[in-house]
Amino acid sequence: MPYKQLSIEEREFIQLCVWEKKSVRQIAKELNRNPSTISREITKNISQRNIYTPRAAHTRALLKRKSRGRKDRLKSPIVRNYVITHLKQRWSPEQIAGRIEIDYPGLAISHEAIYQYIYHQIHQNGWGYLKPGCEDLRPYLRRRRKRRIPKGARRCQRVLRPKGTSINQRLDIINERKRIGDWETDTVESCGHKPGINTLVERATGMIFITKLEAKNSQATVKAVSGRMAALPKNLRQSLTMDNGSENLDWPELENRTEMKCYYANAYHSWERGSNENANSLIRDYYPKKTDFTIVPEQELRQVEYALNARPRKRLYFLTPLEVFSKHLIQFNISINMPSVALSG
Repeated sequence: MPYKQLSIEEREFIQLCVWEKKSVRQIAKELNRNPSTISREITKNISQRNIYTPRAAHTRALLKRKSRGRKDRLKSPIVRNYVITHLKQRWSPEQIAGRIEIDYPGLAISHEAIYQYIYHQIHQNGWGYLKPGCEDLRPYLRRRRKRRIPKGARRCQRVLRPKGTSINQRLDIINERKRIGDWETDTVESCGHKPGINTLVERATGMIFITKLEAKNSQATVKAVSGRMAALPKNLRQSLTMDNGSENLDWPELENRTEMKCYYANAYHSWERGSNENANSLIRDYYPKKTDFTIVPEQELRQVEYALNARPRKRLYFLTPLEVFSKHLIQFNISINMPSVALSG
């Protein structure tokens, strides 16, 4: 026989039987209920003055039934404030989950719980409207998705022959990220065909350099890349992987100035420069498409560069690229030109 919740009439009958000091088994028999059901009902709803109130018990049961199967997410105010603060700093849920154990030993939260908390603020997990008293945190996610959806597959397009040394000839030590000093580079476009920015990403640490371009040509790219690489020791500039864009045509000059071996990724294979593509998407959080980089102040770009390098990374065991990269610079007594950065071992 399926279980049925107690009705208000049954609870009032229980109150009457309690007044008459009937046993639990007598009450259960008269209501045709299991004695354990009656025992739990009385135990949970008896007051300190040993009074059973059926109306209060019924209201409590209805409230509990309404929230049945639901758990409060991020109940700890410390964890909740940490999550919200760092989401607004453009950290991903996975980065937050990994870093909180370093910043607050003993506290832990999974990235899945953070995603559930974000979408729980919206009715029907993102399909409905914002719940009263809640904050919509979806705009702080990387993709700003209104609802959680599975990732789709990406199709490759036609393949062109690289203009220089192919990525297929790249050394295994580069592919496996076993050393520091192998970089990827790309150009983030500006609006109206104006000069954009050059991005450099170190494959092992995820260190990001952002540099404004003076023009939309290969000479400007060579100047930007060689200028940033000039501050680094030789063992931290081993190789450079780029795409087949026209801004990367002058690779012999780039190799000559930087002493780095240049490789071309296969055309339309952006995943071969995954670190750089990921970095560009992070930058787009700050500067969406149609941004005019010619009017963006240099100091503002430096602040964004620092913010990205101060984000914890899962593959670095939730240390930041700046923390890891700096350890390799200290031995050369070299500092990075970033605002408010102190190198530590």
